[in-house]
Amino acid sequence: MARKNEIMKKAVGIDYQVFESGGIAFDYERMMREVGYTIDEIRKIQAETGVGNTPLIELKNLTKLARKLAPPGKGARIFIKDEACNPSGSFKDRRASVSVYRAQKLGFKGVIAATSGNYGAAVASQAAMRSLNCIVVQEVFDSEGRGQPEILEKGRKCEAFGAEVIQLSVGPELFYTFLCLLEETGYFNASLYTPFGIAGIETLGYEVAEQVRAATGRDPDAVVITHAGGGNVTGTARGLLKAGCRNTKIIGASVDLTGLHMASDRDFNRKSFTTGHTGFGVPFATWPDRADVPRNAARSLRYLDRYVTVSQGEVFYMTEALAQLEGMERGPAGNTSLAAAFAIAREMDEDQVIVVQETEYTGAGKLPSAQLTFATEMGVEVRRGDPAGDKPGERIVIPEHPAQIRVKEVNLDALRKSYISNCIKHYKVQKLTGEDIRFLAEDTKTIEDYVRMVAEELGISI
Repeated sequence: MARKNEIMKKAVGIDYQVFESGGIAFDYERMMREVGYTIDEIRKIQAETGVGNTPLIELKNLTKLARKLAPPGKGARIFIKDEACNPSGSFKDRRASVSVYRAQKLGFKGVIAATSGNYGAAVASQAAMRSLNCIVVQEVFDSEGRGQPEILEKGRKCEAFGAEVIQLSVGPELFYTFLCLLEETGYFNASLYTPFGIAGIETLGYEVAEQVRAATGRDPDAVVITHAGGGNVTGTARGLLKAGCRNTKIIGASVDLTGLHMASDRDFNRKSFTTGHTGFGVPFATWPDRADVPRNAARSLRYLDRYVTVSQGEVFYMTEALAQLEGMERGPAGNTSLAAAFAIAREMDEDQVIVVQETEYTGAGKLPSAQLTFATEMGVEVRRGDPAGDKPGERIVIPEHPAQIRVKEVNLDALRKSYISNCIKHYKVQKLTGEDIRFLAEDTKTIEDYVRMVAEELGISI
């Protein structure tokens, strides 16, 4: 563990110290520019393995339903980007495509990824196409040996692509095991949080801009992005900006799992979502460099205009609604954003456009029935009613009517202050330099005076 930076440097081929200034600040854009690829280069890389150029579909029936429930003149057009059409069934093929390409180009014999599954399947799929070995490390079981249907299915999917899957119980050993494997094998770290992984998602934002313009003659007014570790938000937002969408609102959406601790053996199987929830979204927003690389390229606070949550029951309801009203059976992560978009569309004008930025495949373990059955086995109550009564780990409330689907606002200002505080504590800073202040303003999408105000509240010299 003491040698983690040394191991990571060798496994990703990036000397992060080149971009650091010695304090809090580092040159984020230079890091992305020097180790990343242009949009055209990434498109070429992804075309080699059939990634990207997925369809944008207008959800006409869900739009019609939203308008019935909205005030007169309200109810934006809802579109969905169908990322389930990628080779392994999710947008994470975009992340994996660039990382695996980079590993092959640098002469690595294999790649390793630590993931609950979707990303592992993407890495395994891309590795198979480029004739590289692949190891996927999964956190799967509680101390009783029970694993969620969704996570178990993801492991089987990774194995189907030829990966070796190492399954662990919940706890702190995941990162240690990951480091040991990187050192023992000499394989490439196909981390979710390198510039390669983030650059791979930029094509998704870019395609959304192109396709919405072609379909509607305008830029999307809002794009709703499932928020977990921050890579989805970061890459999509960067792609939209590169396409010239300066006024498009970037909205993050997570399942509200308040009260559940992701590293708790007891809580691990009392959640019904393995990603796209607040257990990742809030910690990674307030401290992105908790990732498995020294400097995380996924920095959601740089891009978010709004952050909302929905309940578990609301996501399960929208999964059924998408299938029964639009004929699309898709997985839980993208339906988190769909639930949020359905609520937000009712706030917007009829001539506006809101885009759900991704879907994923739905397999047997990801169906609501599998996850809800497992929830009841774990002692979680499942019932119909007002989803405001949902309590993570104890009760899942499925809405009785679509009008009950709402969003809860997450206070971005509180997250920004928490992030600045975490930076100061982690780097043991007694005084902020001008460079630190500029960096923190960029990293929180604020201004330098805001950073100075927060620093003064924390008793830090400037």
